[in-house]
Amino acid sequence: MSVSSRRGGDTDAEVIVVGAGPAGSTVATYLARAGVDVLLLEKTAFPREKVCGDGLTPRGVKQLIDLGIDTSQEAGWVHSTGLRILTGELTLELDWPDLTSYPPYGVSRTRHDFDDLLAKTAQKAGARLYERTTVTGAITDERSGRVIGVEAKAGPDKTPVSYRAPLVLACDGVSARLALSVGIEKHEKRPMGVAVRRYYKSPRHDDPFIEGHLELWDRSDPRDPKLLPGYGWAFPLGDGTVNVGLGMLSTSKAFRSTDYRALLKQWLDGTPEEWGYREENAVGKVGGAGLPMGFNRTPHYRDGLLLLGDAGGMVSPFNGEGISAAMESAQLAAEFVLQALARPEGPSRERALEGYPVALKDMMGGYYRLGNLFAKAIGNPKVMRAATKYGLRINKLIPLIYKGLSGCYDAKGGDGVDRLIASAARLTPSPR
Repeated sequence: MSVSSRRGGDTDAEVIVVGAGPAGSTVATYLARAGVDVLLLEKTAFPREKVCGDGLTPRGVKQLIDLGIDTSQEAGWVHSTGLRILTGELTLELDWPDLTSYPPYGVSRTRHDFDDLLAKTAQKAGARLYERTTVTGAITDERSGRVIGVEAKAGPDKTPVSYRAPLVLACDGVSARLALSVGIEKHEKRPMGVAVRRYYKSPRHDDPFIEGHLELWDRSDPRDPKLLPGYGWAFPLGDGTVNVGLGMLSTSKAFRSTDYRALLKQWLDGTPEEWGYREENAVGKVGGAGLPMGFNRTPHYRDGLLLLGDAGGMVSPFNGEGISAAMESAQLAAEFVLQALARPEGPSRERALEGYPVALKDMMGGYYRLGNLFAKAIGNPKVMRAATKYGLRINKLIPLIYKGLSGCYDAKGGDGVDRLIASAARLTPSPR
């Protein structure tokens, strides 16, 4: 079936993808490579900044490799050999596990470069990228309520425009403007996170480990150190700078009352001075963003609209990583959209599309349900303190904690730890 025969005379594309972040550019690439006429709408212009940790675990690296992207250091990627976990009393250096499913290295790259690279990959595949096009809501069929396009404002003068297609993919991030426009609200009982980050010139810029700080201490007064809410990270970028940030979960009582920029400064002022995380070494401003977690917005498919990545609440409740899940959801969505477009409009096409949320649930649902319980537990500072003080000292527990938190385990097969995590995810009950 040719593209022209699949596209109606009153449509602008076969598929509209809203948002050219990791989810949007990835799904646009897969669809365009398969011969689908894809319109990719992005509210900003590339290259552009994005608040993020800038690091990918091996789970995310697999997605880049699947896309055919060169992840070598010669291609501009900074490789990490593992994760350094720091608490107030303990430092663990753990290499990435050797798995069937994922490569044994992570990568770092600023979102300024990363998102631009993915968008260019989509364009090379044949997707039509329209930048500076802000989508304001969905167009729905008056009789059926089905999503048949989007309303937008284009260019510097915000000219009202509309685009139509039989399928629309919402990859518009935490704002989830498209989903909200058709009444898909978030689940308030599922966790949200918030993150702030800043770049610092630092001699640690070429450290082979990314860092996770499970206890944030304010040691500005050595006589009275204070444990701060949240967790921290440091991603070396190999260019003289390190992306340093912190996050907090909505399960913490301090979530809504915290000044996160002040919290970041308090923590970093208490780190060793030789690390360089001080105001005089700062590059740019502090940036902040919300982290929609644990499938906190569903359904992921309804009436011609698919939700991908952050728009569907796919950030991991275990570690705050959202890029790998966004790209995984994009790969899945592409498969089901291709199957749907190969069928006539009507019940058969709908059956194909309804397979997307089922496949998502199979891939991430159990793990995220487990993560939601984890997020609830560590929202209690006493539980978090006990877990970091005692749990990380039990050698047999470390592989379980490490693989579970990073999401780097073989879901099928693997060793005993992999099977235990997969079984726990499978058996965790669905939230009410």
